[in-house]
Amino acid sequence: MVKTVSYRSPEYTGKRQPQPGERDAAGQILYPYLPSDALVEAVNLAIYLERPLLLKGEPGCGKTQLARAVAYELGLNFEPWYVKSTSRARDGLYTYDAIARLRDAQLASSNRLTPAELERIDNPAAYIRFGPLGRAFQTAERTIVLIDEIDKADIDFPNDLLVELDEQQFVIEEARQNGKELRIRATVAPIIFITSNDEKDLPDAFLRRCLFQQVQFPSQEQLVRIVRDRYPDASDTLTQAAVDRFLQLRDQLRKEKGESAKNVSTSELMDWFRVLKRHPDDEALQKLDGKLPYLGVLLKSWDDHLRYLKRS
Repeated sequence: MVKTVSYRSPEYTGKRQPQPGERDAAGQILYPYLPSDALVEAVNLAIYLERPLLLKGEPGCGKTQLARAVAYELGLNFEPWYVKSTSRARDGLYTYDAIARLRDAQLASSNRLTPAELERIDNPAAYIRFGPLGRAFQTAERTIVLIDEIDKADIDFPNDLLVELDEQQFVIEEARQNGKELRIRATVAPIIFITSNDEKDLPDAFLRRCLFQQVQFPSQEQLVRIVRDRYPDASDTLTQAAVDRFLQLRDQLRKEKGESAKNVSTSELMDWFRVLKRHPDDEALQKLDGKLPYLGVLLKSWDDHLRYLKRS
């Protein structure tokens, strides 16, 4: 087992929210996040047990933003790792720049390097660049790590993280010298959030190491609160009317396409409402009284457009 520093586990409440226009350390605008009681409990269990929290739910239901919201409330560093189809598990730990070392070795042979640069060639660790998880393992401060959309990667990706997530340590093989390995051990367990859109099944061995929470799409009341928090200057009448029409569209798409098909999400509602707000309230409300305006903001396929236009 990894020896970690003793500390009191922080507790997430979901009550501390950013002010309008507030930004994080990376310059990203922060928005209020309104978690359910079940989600707050799941976060605190993951923190207490020091287990990754696996979040599933339809796209746009708020999985990714939860990690940022927890980092904001607890005042912790935030390390996002956005997984792609070409991502490898090791990328989140470290990358080794073998090409740079080869280039330096070639320059050394032509006497074009300084003594300090020559010394660098003999130190493989100098060519290591740490990824989000690798950096989180090395800091003395607790860190929030987001592994976003893990199901985009190859099926081997989660399996290749089993030991690292379990033992919170890893070895850099390329930095081995004279039979001595370079091992990175976490001194403070990071708080890890993993999101999945269920595009593929995750291995059982990986699932056993995680806590699980299904993130439900916000209710009508929650959506109204989300819109009000994002656009506090909007009228209650326009907010309610827009949310009602948005949910009617979602219900219709669900009936026609099924539960698993792509539906309009919260992020699309935010964009759509922002467009509506360009108009005076009476004009925006008039646009909502009939066919939905600005369909291209909400519907992202021609088939969905045709379905809507045929029934309207």
